[in-house]
Amino acid sequence: MDLRNLELARARQRVGRAKLDLERAENLLDEDCGVAMNLALCCRIRSAQRRVVEARLRLTKIDPGRTN
Repeated sequence: MDLRNLELARARQRVGRAKLDLERAENLLDEDCGVAMNLALCCRIRSAQRRVVEARLRLTKIDPGRTN
């Protein structure tokens, strides 16, 4: 396995983990947890959204032909 394929696999993993974390946080936000918990979840969601974007950018730098 060459280094490029390894980097692509790691980048895809980062995207997947970031998306999963975002989905979990959004699901928790749907529950009635109170204001303080909702504020913490909003922060967590923003952070997860940022990680998804950063992971996709990293993947695109490794494989420019990849669009999603």
